[in-house]
Amino acid sequence: MSSYYPRTKDLTRTRKSVTDSPPSSPSYTDKNYRHERLSRYDSSGESATEKPMGRTSSYTRRETRLAALNRQEQDSTAKDYKKMYAEALQENERLKSRLQDSKQELVNIRSQLEKITQRHDRISERSTVLESEKREKQALEKRVSDMEDDLKVLTELKSDNQRLKDENGALIRVISKLSK
Repeated sequence: MSSYYPRTKDLTRTRKSVTDSPPSSPSYTDKNYRHERLSRYDSSGESATEKPMGRTSSYTRRETRLAALNRQEQDSTAKDYKKMYAEALQENERLKSRLQDSKQELVNIRSQLEKITQRHDRISERSTVLESEKREKQALEKRVSDMEDDLKVLTELKSDNQRLKDENGALIRVISKLSK
C-alpha cells in the first residue's frame, strides 16, 4: 500500500499541472504527461514502481528531494544563525555602551552625592559651631547683664556709703559743737 502512495500522489500532481497549464501551450504539457507516463512503464507495460529498481529510484528521487529541501533549510538556518549572531553582537555592543554610560552616570552621581554630603557636613559643623557660639554669646550676654546689675548695685552702695559718710561727718560736727 505504501509503495502505491507516492505514485498516486505523482499522478495527481501531473494531472493538476496538465489542467492548470495555460491554454497557449497544450503540446508541451501533453508531451510531458506522455513522457512521465512512459517513464513509469517500461516496454512490457509493467509499472516501473512495481519493479524493485523502480521502487528504489522513486525512493531515491524522494530522498534526493528531501535532502535538497533539508540543505535549503540548513542554508537558510545558517544564514539566520549568522544574522542572529550579528544582531546579538550589535545588541551586546549597544548594551555595553549603555552599561558604560550608566557606570559613568553612577560615578557622576556618587561624586555629586559626596560633594553634597561634605557640604552638608560643613553646614552641620557650621550650625553646630554657630549653636555653640550662640550659647556662648548668650552666656556672655547674661554675664554682662549680671555684671551691669552688680555695677548698678555697687554704684548705689557707693552713693549710699557716700551719703552715710556725709551724714556721719555732719553728726560729728554737731556733736563737737555741742560738746564745746
